[in-house]
Amino acid sequence: MNSKQVILHVEDDPNDVLLVGLAFRKPGVGISLQVVNDGEQAVQYLSGQGAYADRHAFPIPALVLLDVKLPRRSGLEVLSWVRGCEQLRRLPIVMLTSSNQSADVNRAYDLMANSYLVKPSALEDLVELIKKITGYWLELNVTPRVGEDDCL
Repeated sequence: MNSKQVILHVEDDPNDVLLVGLAFRKPGVGISLQVVNDGEQAVQYLSGQGAYADRHAFPIPALVLLDVKLPRRSGLEVLSWVRGCEQLRRLPIVMLTSSNQSADVNRAYDLMANSYLVKPSALEDLVELIKKITGYWLELNVTPRVGEDDCL
């Protein structure tokens, strides 16, 4: 795995941010994790705007872990925006959420989410899930190069 690969984690619950951060600190998970706390920040990060304009500090991620229930823009709105952006539409997006509602699952797949996973509550289970996510999406899966042009 390339140590320069970045995952963008979009999550508003500080406990979930902490748990996912801990999971990425476990042995065998060597990823640079960027975190934003709402849907609007996710769009700004991905489009390289405002505080996220420095692409060396805030590079285009190899993968986005996106919660469904977010302030300012929902995860589903962010997903829709990404899929509508020519430069980012092939960016792998895994919905990582506590919502297992059929409407959320169906809408996420309608909007072309790459995967929909419900967060486990136990740290050990979350660490295992993170290892599987990174193993598949960053080691095994071949993804197209995502454009680095800003998407407005």
